[in-house]
Amino acid sequence: MLINVKNLNKVYDNEGVITNALRGVSFDVKEGEFVAIMGPSGSGKSTLMQIIGFLDRATAGEYFFEGKNTKNFSDDDLAYLRNQKVGFVFQSFNLLPRTTVFENVELPLLYDERSQSRSSIEKKVREVLGSVGLAERINNFSNQLSGGEQQRVAIARALVNDPALILADEPTGNLDSKAGLQIMKILQNLNNEGHTIAMVTHETYTSEHAKRIISMMDGTIVKDELVKKRRIADGAERFLK
Repeated sequence: MLINVKNLNKVYDNEGVITNALRGVSFDVKEGEFVAIMGPSGSGKSTLMQIIGFLDRATAGEYFFEGKNTKNFSDDDLAYLRNQKVGFVFQSFNLLPRTTVFENVELPLLYDERSQSRSSIEKKVREVLGSVGLAERINNFSNQLSGGEQQRVAIARALVNDPALILADEPTGNLDSKAGLQIMKILQNLNNEGHTIAMVTHETYTSEHAKRIISMMDGTIVKDELVKKRRIADGAERFLK
């Protein structure tokens, strides 16, 4: 089991104003799954993603990652997991301005404690850019790319460390429908290759590209089900029953 979450709670205290962002959330994610976590604003989905991605800690409950209880992990332990085990894809791309596509994608490797030669870094960057169809854009600056291309760079950056989990937060939120479909096709292809993906979205249409949907409301899981009629992103409207 890649992820095992047990009775997670998250409470924010803002000068005496208490907000219960998560209330007893429990679920598992197996290796190779493609899970969409969806719900309206304020449902707790983004808070849950931050905890799963080691960007925040739960107030109570347990989170097991690859069989290890992360409850008492140090900040350094969590930073290692963020860098080595999780690839992040954000709605706003989060690319470095005035830097090349290559430089954006290689960044996680520069923070890798494992020593790598310059040639091996270059090879890996070229491989992941090729996998998202951007091999010819490697020397372009990030601000020379369309929104869809920038998101593909972000996906390549998420892949470059061979993470155990890809976390995508509203990956199509800033894109038009055509570019959004291209991103979903890439994510589906990555999942077909064995990558585990957890995607946060508020859109039913987007969530139906996953294999499983966890629906949240008011900090709790209200539904967890397999997608019965899954959308297949191939440039045309198709479904997999």
